[in-house]
Amino acid sequence: MTEARKTGTAVSGKPGGPDPDSQSIRKRSVTIAGHRTSISLEEAFWGLLCGIAAARGQSVSETVTEIDRNRKGNLSSAIRIFVLSEIAAGRGPHAPDC
Repeated sequence: MTEARKTGTAVSGKPGGPDPDSQSIRKRSVTIAGHRTSISLEEAFWGLLCGIAAARGQSVSETVTEIDRNRKGNLSSAIRIFVLSEIAAGRGPHAPDC
């Protein structure tokens, strides 16, 4: 385990830059309208999405189903936009939840 993972500090070429682990893509399976599907997102977005879902009293699958119903393009992109919109509106979690 790296020192950054142990301490929770960011490690990058620039002071205060993002943690490289938060930028890594992670694929997870979720159920949307009764169908299993895989979604690839950066680890940082997964954490924030989990926190937003928990704050809304929903599972991640329920939140993603809602996003899926309202999206116009790619699901991964729609999730990123949703997360950023929630944060901009002050409804995002203070820290990643999962």
